[in-house]
Amino acid sequence: MTTGIHVRTRRPVAARSAARAARRPLGGADGNARLTAATGAVLLVLLAVEGATVPFLGALLSVHIFVGMLLLGPIALKLASTGYRLLRYYGGGREYVEHGPPAPLMRVLVAPVLVASTITLFGTGVGLLVLPGTGAIVGLHKASFAVWFFAMGIHVLAYGLKMWCRLLPGVASARIGGGWLRVGVVGVALAVGLLVAVKTFPLAAPWLYGALRWDS
Repeated sequence: MTTGIHVRTRRPVAARSAARAARRPLGGADGNARLTAATGAVLLVLLAVEGATVPFLGALLSVHIFVGMLLLGPIALKLASTGYRLLRYYGGGREYVEHGPPAPLMRVLVAPVLVASTITLFGTGVGLLVLPGTGAIVGLHKASFAVWFFAMGIHVLAYGLKMWCRLLPGVASARIGGGWLRVGVVGVALAVGLLVAVKTFPLAAPWLYGALRWDS
């Protein structure tokens, strides 16, 4: 027997967030999370290639320089997507607040160190091409790599599994708007990085064919 009384149940936060994301052209907070994950996956591949050249800079310095410049596009996109999430979270954006903040250790310690060391590492890399030389810039480039490698390792351990869960078919099953747009944005970031790499590669001539030495 029915009483005619309908009880309205409160849907879980994740279900409400997914429903809103499916209706939004860009996917809202969930779309931003998937964009960040997709960019992170691209970065992992490129960083693995870049890291593989480090022990063999004598023979693979040209690859190291080219891939380093190529990385600038995806890195800029990753900083932009995570920075946007940060602004929306602390600005009180409902969806972003529902997603919650990162773990305190990651938010207070690891993330600032990772961002600062990333900017320093790639900034000094660009500096070594624009103002070729040894000494202070090379030393800062090497030191920032050591700090960046440590912070990046913690970051990957903390977020690597979550990243793949947001990307793998069947795991990330919720429909979120803007899928092709996110693919396009990542593609543009790669294209920009490739253009930068091609345009700046001639600046590497003093390192590749001149008297400058990385290990001097």
